[in-house]
Amino acid sequence: MDDVTMIEVEVAYALPEKQKILTVNVEEGSTILQAVEQSPILEEFPELNLAEAKFGIFGKASRAPQTDTVRDGDRVEIYRPLIIDPKQARANRAAKKQ
Repeated sequence: MDDVTMIEVEVAYALPEKQKILTVNVEEGSTILQAVEQSPILEEFPELNLAEAKFGIFGKASRAPQTDTVRDGDRVEIYRPLIIDPKQARANRAAKKQ
């Protein structure tokens, strides 16, 4: 019988009015996406669309959450889409100062 090693990771998501960091135990070797799917984050944020969401670990974006694996103690972050391009936001602020 194979021994399955479990690790503990956190899954974080934030809206302006509500933020949650949830702890979940997953099998060692689980991907970012698997960790998110196994967490209760969708119960807290049912409107969250994982197919369109971007993910990262401790602020470092993941380009392949379907294959990037998590390690014990990682905090998986789910990112919201940007409302405005950061370059455009800086240009807008600079224009206001003039």
